[in-house]
Amino acid sequence: MKPKLKTHKGAKKRFKVTATGKILRPKGMKSHNRRKKAPRVKRAFDRMQPLEGPDKRRVARLLPYGS
Repeated sequence: MKPKLKTHKGAKKRFKVTATGKILRPKGMKSHNRRKKAPRVKRAFDRMQPLEGPDKRRVARLLPYGS
């Protein structure tokens, strides 16, 4: 019997796994100089982007039960 894998708590707080198995990440640059940004730009920061390429594999290893 294999031991249980532990979920990386930092990754758990930062990434979301969809029902289809995609890993979503938050956008960067959302806290610095936020007052000068347009409302439309600030709303765009709230949406999450799908992970691409090798980053997807790295994060998937940190979230063993996510996908």
